[in-house]
Amino acid sequence: MAACSVEALLAKAEQEDAEKLKSISVQKELELEFDIGNLLACDRNRVESRDFKEQKKEEFLRALARDNTQLLVNEIWKQPPERVEEAIVVKLPDSTTPLPREKPPPKPKPPTKWEEFAKLKGIQKKKKTNLVWDETAKEWRRRWGYKRAKDDTKEWMIEVPETADPNEDQFAKRVKAKKERVAKNEFNRLRNIARAQKIKVPGVGLTPVAQQSKDDLARAVNVARSSTASVGRFQDRLPKEKPPRNMGKKRKFEPLIGDFSGEKQKQLELLKNMGNKKPKMDITKAVNKQMREEDREEAAAKYKKGGAGKKGRKGNMSGKGKGKGARGKVGKGGGGGGKGGGGGKKRAKPGKR
Repeated sequence: MAACSVEALLAKAEQEDAEKLKSISVQKELELEFDIGNLLACDRNRVESRDFKEQKKEEFLRALARDNTQLLVNEIWKQPPERVEEAIVVKLPDSTTPLPREKPPPKPKPPTKWEEFAKLKGIQKKKKTNLVWDETAKEWRRRWGYKRAKDDTKEWMIEVPETADPNEDQFAKRVKAKKERVAKNEFNRLRNIARAQKIKVPGVGLTPVAQQSKDDLARAVNVARSSTASVGRFQDRLPKEKPPRNMGKKRKFEPLIGDFSGEKQKQLELLKNMGNKKPKMDITKAVNKQMREEDREEAAAKYKKGGAGKKGRKGNMSGKGKGKGARGKVGKGGGGGGKGGGGGKKRAKPGKR
């Protein structure tokens, strides 16, 4: 009895383990449709209503979900695996099922001024490690942030430079420089946002500099004068002071009441320009162009007529000269004829045909 009871207990335990650890191979009448990119599996097999009613609903749905999940995991591990830091991973392919989203996809951030400059010059960003070796502490520390390497704020003594004032507080100077760097970075960040949204960035005012030029001093005087309640209208000018330049144009507004003839004329001109669909014709330019065309045609006709006359006279010349040509035989031409004589030959001048 004891042996039988022990064998029965072992068989029962094996059966329970087999139920817990089911096989990874699942048989389906129709194969599932997988979208590995979205970790999606579509089961198109028919659910038998008899099985659904005979079994408990929760157990039936749990078994169905387990089988489909097992098939999805099997399909995932059919992809080529990779090893990343002692772990085996699988790179999922691109998704094939488009999924709707509640909001439109975010637009890509516009590049900053430095990113545009780096792209223009071909500067590539190099990734730095987060930990660096600190020679003072003799250990690895973070590059930035709390407990960073080479943290100069923890120094209890600062060497005073030779060119600095010996009575100047170097610790306060370091804190002030850090605040200025933080403010400058914040200003550049806001300016990049404004430039990306095409918003006009206001002026930064008069920034203190070590050596101010003549233009800087003139600008400071103009800003101080215009900072009064009357915008500098009743401020006296210094002797030999020149009027300010490039200070902007003052806007002029039309009166709300009074003579509306100027406003009426502007509106009529605007309507006239809107109604003129055809371009305006410059009469003087058109007449001059027509006259040039006529002169060109007349000159071409004269040229053609003159060339035809010369050829005709040359072809109608006879062998003996008449009139003055007969007397020209004893003239300057020697044995040749005169102007109209065709009997004698003309002697060509040197350099001409």
